[in-house]
Amino acid sequence: MKKVAVVLSGNGVFDGSEIHEATLTLYAIVKNGGIYEIFAPDIDQHHVINHITGEPMTQKRNVLVESARIARGKIKNLADFKAADFDALIFPGGFGVAKNLCTYAFDGVNCKVNKDVEKAIVSMHSAKKPIGALCISPVLLAKVLGAINITIGMDKNTAGDIKNLGAMHTETNHGEIVIDKMNKIVTTPCYMLNATIAQIGDGANNLVKAVFDFV
Repeated sequence: MKKVAVVLSGNGVFDGSEIHEATLTLYAIVKNGGIYEIFAPDIDQHHVINHITGEPMTQKRNVLVESARIARGKIKNLADFKAADFDALIFPGGFGVAKNLCTYAFDGVNCKVNKDVEKAIVSMHSAKKPIGALCISPVLLAKVLGAINITIGMDKNTAGDIKNLGAMHTETNHGEIVIDKMNKIVTTPCYMLNATIAQIGDGANNLVKAVFDFV
């Protein structure tokens, strides 16, 4: 069975992983005959957002601990990830990608990437194993890998940043994917567009199927 490592960035769209994207990615992996293990870095979240008001809270939360909510407790520290153990790597979206896995939300193209996240991406790419990224996560790949072809949908500002990072951006709509065959990278926009949960499911499923075609 194809074995996929899924990297989460917390629990909740505004400060962590987008839960629909994460859950539907896991569903698509199993639906298409794969198995998965879930990882997250053992770091503090940048901040905690009240998902009703959108305002920051005074709490502190840990990315690994919060991601474990989605993983139902079955999760590993990303520091322990080994590319040799997996056939593919997938990053669901959510603001946690741009706040916790890297600092894109604050620093734009000058962002810094968490060392364990960068190591996971580079090790899989060096091993010529496929990587999938949903929503805002393709920006993370552009920062680490540079000259790749990806999509975040139709947002012109983010697409401009992707180009400034040395990558190519292709506009896409709901459920569509972009496949970079040379680099074995598959991306889809998901909630970077004004999507329904059904459209998120379509995008996640299409992405997983394309990733599996590389395995």
